[in-house]
Amino acid sequence: MGGQTGSGPLRVAVIIGSTRQGRAGEAIAGWFVEHARRRQDIDLDVLDLLDYAFPDRFPDRATPQMRRFSGAVERAEAYVVVTPEYNRSFPASLKQAIDYAYDEWRAKPVGFVSYGSHSLGIHAVEALRCVFTELHTVTVRDGVALDLLDEGGLGTEPQQRAATAMLDELAWWGLALREARARRPYIA
Repeated sequence: MGGQTGSGPLRVAVIIGSTRQGRAGEAIAGWFVEHARRRQDIDLDVLDLLDYAFPDRFPDRATPQMRRFSGAVERAEAYVVVTPEYNRSFPASLKQAIDYAYDEWRAKPVGFVSYGSHSLGIHAVEALRCVFTELHTVTVRDGVALDLLDEGGLGTEPQQRAATAMLDELAWWGLALREARARRPYIA
């Protein structure tokens, strides 16, 4: 459990949580990944839920796509979830994917890049914090919250600062928890 430990850059999975046609998540994740790749302390893997053919219903046995996703979650040491807000919560596609892994999430940090109209995706993040707490993760305090109605576009200075602050926290927690998992197996 907890993935491989070691040294080197922190392995961060960026999860694009929306699968809607015409979604903004792909462009937002692209901007975020470009910003994050400037850092030397993290190594990014993008997990776009559109790239997975998940079953309509939770099967008795994991499908190859479910195993591929949970394997990527296992290998990662930290996560950034890119999520829209739909009806004051996050998309069903994201909840479905989160539920395909369980122990793989434990004792790792999660950061959020959220977006929406007016609310900036804050309600989706608050709902996700409850889910990830149940999975024994550590959610970082600071995040990136984007207003889709903002005419400033992506990559404004405040957005860049928010992304850097969130990544700083994620890296600190990720490295601290990497060291903790190496010294002592997680108990839950």
